[in-house]
Amino acid sequence: MAPRDLDALAKAVKKRRIELGLGYKAAAKQAGIAPDTWKRIETGLPVRELSYAKADPVLQWASGSCAAVMQGKSPVPVAPAEGAPGVSISPMPPEALDAVKDVVQLAAIATTSGLTADEIRALSEKVVRDLKEKGFLGG
Repeated sequence: MAPRDLDALAKAVKKRRIELGLGYKAAAKQAGIAPDTWKRIETGLPVRELSYAKADPVLQWASGSCAAVMQGKSPVPVAPAEGAPGVSISPMPPEALDAVKDVVQLAAIATTSGLTADEIRALSEKVVRDLKEKGFLGG
């Protein structure tokens, strides 16, 4: 098992909880864990793996983010999806830009006839612009 940096997780969890304007008791209640368990996380004491997993959504982090922080990685923030309570969407990293353009261009080629190369490029640029405006694509 890889070493776990519980102190790094403690700092990250407390910082994020405060950013979200949550008290530790409210965060624990939302996670469905005891306030003492939440306090253990924030003081760098070990808890059950399930407790870390329950903390992720409360912190608006993607599943597995607490575990990632303990391994020296960064948490992946997610945002609640509009009109879909309980559904969160993680923004794509800026390096996904080229992949999005490629996918749109290939989809346009495969599903339409008669579009020019310039029209396909314009379509892919519009999709990327719309994704950025909605917060799904960084950069």
